Amino acid sequence: MRSLLTAAAISLAFTLLLTPVFLRLFRKWGWGQVIRTPESIANPSHQAKRGTPTMGGVIFILGTIVGYGIGTFTGGSYPTASGLLVIWLMVGFGAVGFIDDHMKLRQQQSAGLSGWRKIIGQVLVMVPFGVVALLVRSPAGTTPASGFISLFRDIPVLWLFALGPIVGWLLYLLWISVIGIATSNSVNLTDGLDGLAAGCAVFVIGAYSLISFWQFKQSCAVESLSPSSLKGCYDVAHPFDLAVISASIVGAVVGFLWWNAPKAKVFMGDVGSMSIGGVITALAILTRTELLLVLLAGVFIIASGSVIVQLAYFKLTRGKRLFLQSPFHHHLEMRGWPEATIVVRMWIIAGLLSVSAFGLFYVEWLRQTSS
Repeated sequence: MRSLLTAAAISLAFTLLLTPVFLRLFRKWGWGQVIRTPESIANPSHQAKRGTPTMGGVIFILGTIVGYGIGTFTGGSYPTASGLLVIWLMVGFGAVGFIDDHMKLRQQQSAGLSGWRKIIGQVLVMVPFGVVALLVRSPAGTTPASGFISLFRDIPVLWLFALGPIVGWLLYLLWISVIGIATSNSVNLTDGLDGLAAGCAVFVIGAYSLISFWQFKQSCAVESLSPSSLKGCYDVAHPFDLAVISASIVGAVVGFLWWNAPKAKVFMGDVGSMSIGGVITALAILTRTELLLVLLAGVFIIASGSVIVQLAYFKLTRGKRLFLQSPFHHHLEMRGWPEATIVVRMWIIAGLLSVSAFGLFYVEWLRQTSS
């Protein structure tokens, strides 16, 4: 428990206290936000944000790594494969976002990496993650990832390797890549208002910290579990370390949110939104709650879903629009909602969905142990 609390506290202090130092560097380097011209016309308030320091995701990525490292060693242990895999996706997806941000700043326009180049970059990060996660074993003999599709735990009938190892590996890598691409791009689309993506991420990743801590307390490797508890035990690798890295990320993002909340002094940029997407992807896969992600991260799906619906409706009706602007939070802006109102209400939705997802997770455990 000491390592978990230490990791969260160090990460929080790092981003809360050192963000002003980074902002001075960002201004010196010319890392100022580029605003899309059409968006600035439709939403004049966005034009005022031009030049605000961006790529702030670098700050909470560094804060997470520092907090996790200090917290882990303070607790007398070492980073595990699961913890390092989370960092790999966070840094890897963040690197793709960093390249995108850098291209926008260099060209002084909102077009950075093309969609397909982003996807290729994400796949290049996901493949080594998936291979290592399915081959490395914990001291208890459990691999961080699983060859099954999961909801609250692995679903036995949804085994990706049922058709043999070659097809199985292809299906497995395709499955986790779809999760990674969909999640990171959904978070990226949500990052359109001050503090929106960061605040929602706190609830989602915080829920994963609780889930992984509960899996640690109810791990199949715990010899002191009662016979009834063994029926619902979790065969997850390094669950406590997943709780520590999750707590570290939450602390780092909360500290960053102090400066990112309306009116933002810094934006996270694609480096931040995509790194958060990488973290959520890793936690969903490693805690074996992949399908639960649909509910748990539902606030991000609202953003990406509204874009998909808007495009489909536009094509089906030959030019008509369902929303005034997409993603959905920009539609609410166009309806006259104040930015702060939209952000806070989306935070509330994120909190309700996270609590609901954890509640269902806990109810499933109760059902398993009482049967």
